[in-house]
Amino acid sequence: MRVNALAALLLAGAAVAAVPSPAAAATRWSEKADGFAGLSALGVDGTTGGAAGETVTVDNLADLEKYATAAEPYVIKVKGSITMDPYGEEIEVASDKSIVGDGAGAELVHGGFFLNGVHNVIIRNLTIRDTYVAGDWDGKSKDYDGIQMDTAHHVWIDHNRFTRTGDGLLDIRKDSDYVTVSWNVFADHNKAVGVGWTPNVVTKVTFHHNWIHGTHQRNASIDNTEAAHWYNNYVQDTALYGTMMRGSGRLVVENSYYQDVPDPIVAKDQTSQIVQRGNIFKNTYGRVDSAGTAFDPSSYYSYRLDPTALVPAVVTRGAGPEGKEPPAPRDITVALDGTGDYGSLQAAIGAARRGATITVKPGTYHEMPRVWPSAEDVTIKGSTGNPEDVVVAYELGAQSAKFYGVTWGDAQSATVNVLADGVTFKDLTLRNTYDESLAPGPAAAVRTTGDRAAFENVRLLGNSGVVQADGRRSYLRDCYVEGDADIVRGPGTTVLDRCAVKSLGPGAVTAGGSVLVAGSRLEGSPAGSVSLGRSGEVVVRDSWLGDQIKAAPWEGEGRFAEYRNTGPGAAVTADRPQLTDRQARHYTVRAFLRGWNP
Repeated sequence: MRVNALAALLLAGAAVAAVPSPAAAATRWSEKADGFAGLSALGVDGTTGGAAGETVTVDNLADLEKYATAAEPYVIKVKGSITMDPYGEEIEVASDKSIVGDGAGAELVHGGFFLNGVHNVIIRNLTIRDTYVAGDWDGKSKDYDGIQMDTAHHVWIDHNRFTRTGDGLLDIRKDSDYVTVSWNVFADHNKAVGVGWTPNVVTKVTFHHNWIHGTHQRNASIDNTEAAHWYNNYVQDTALYGTMMRGSGRLVVENSYYQDVPDPIVAKDQTSQIVQRGNIFKNTYGRVDSAGTAFDPSSYYSYRLDPTALVPAVVTRGAGPEGKEPPAPRDITVALDGTGDYGSLQAAIGAARRGATITVKPGTYHEMPRVWPSAEDVTIKGSTGNPEDVVVAYELGAQSAKFYGVTWGDAQSATVNVLADGVTFKDLTLRNTYDESLAPGPAAAVRTTGDRAAFENVRLLGNSGVVQADGRRSYLRDCYVEGDADIVRGPGTTVLDRCAVKSLGPGAVTAGGSVLVAGSRLEGSPAGSVSLGRSGEVVVRDSWLGDQIKAAPWEGEGRFAEYRNTGPGAAVTADRPQLTDRQARHYTVRAFLRGWNP
């Protein structure tokens, strides 16, 4: 835990002075707003919040609303946890306010703040969380942001934690100006940070030392800014893209660290300008754009860059409010009706500790969860034992176009992406509902990149490439798998043990990798239209084969074999190599899994 003496210094921006050593930067709490929020402009001499007014301490919603909305300046110290009622409402903060957590554990739950046409506001040392509307993954039904600002100026958002809100975690909108966002954590949500919603090229905003992780989009999405300065930020584990400039905005990205991020830096439009320098990209792929000359941040203010290699350590230690996060739970419940710990599977995964069990109550969860690399040995299971009761579904194909001009690809279009080792799914349905007539191609229900991915009594439904096995080893037992061409594909090792596989049209059951189908039932139509495999190493043994299987069921180059299969699609011919009894002893579930016994 950070030193409690900080609490006494966190009033209108007072705090311990910046430490010059980068290694000690995790303890850095600025004395005053830096970046654009620290500049004098528009009749405001830098962002000082409520420093000119009285200091008050609040521990309930009524008092927080009273002082936050007052005409007079106030430094408002928030003590403990305050829950918004009604759910999702936002407190409309007036000008000249500092809203600061009083020590560790200060938070606003089930609500947020709205800064509408105001100026000179500081919000720091708070957790703002849990306005997510269950079932509304895309945030279209309610605009329950953590903080939303419209046409505000001189705002400093510092050392806060944002998670699981109803739409965006932080939205800086409608020509808001002279804003600094520093040392915050944005986590476990779909939309992280958005800037813009205006055709005007006005906003000037600084982002530094923020940690964005476990999010999908807006990391950040920045629109039509006169000057957006992004430095020493750590962007980790995102699903859609990293930092994006839209419209005619200008962005400088410096000494930031991107890890496990697709399309880390994107200039969306021809008029977007991005200068990026000194950044590190680890396990990233896709676009890293530079375009135009943007601007020179040092012409506006002075700043010091931490070495990029130190950014993950510095930011993960120093970002967020005072005090440690509560310990991650071992048992988590997800429900759409409000009876669970969380309303989305993605939120539960983000909150889970290693080895946790996530129990999902009945319903259809319209989301595209990522099991991040940190979620090792997590079990995700339906609560009833009937996989039809719990459905996780989304609709994306590999050839679907992203809004910024590239396709989603196999790596991102799967409904569920398993990026961690040792993850187990039980008693639920994973489905990709993409309409393949829009753009033919794979539409996976699940993709694995981690090792030891296990599926037990799981229904996996999609188009081609239902199971995209990119990880080392995947094991399916007592599962139902339904799709068309290349139902199981990818370079990894996959075992289907006592599964039912239904081919919905012509194609192959397997494509690539090392695949064992054992004790399973292969059904489909039309007759004579389905091959068992078209590449890789594939063994089909002790299984029932329907008449959809071709008389010559192996295509392309690979190592193929069958053993003791039955049914109308089974045969022993010159086109169908068979294992001997002795060889079959080396092609068992245990042998394919190479020492892993799930």
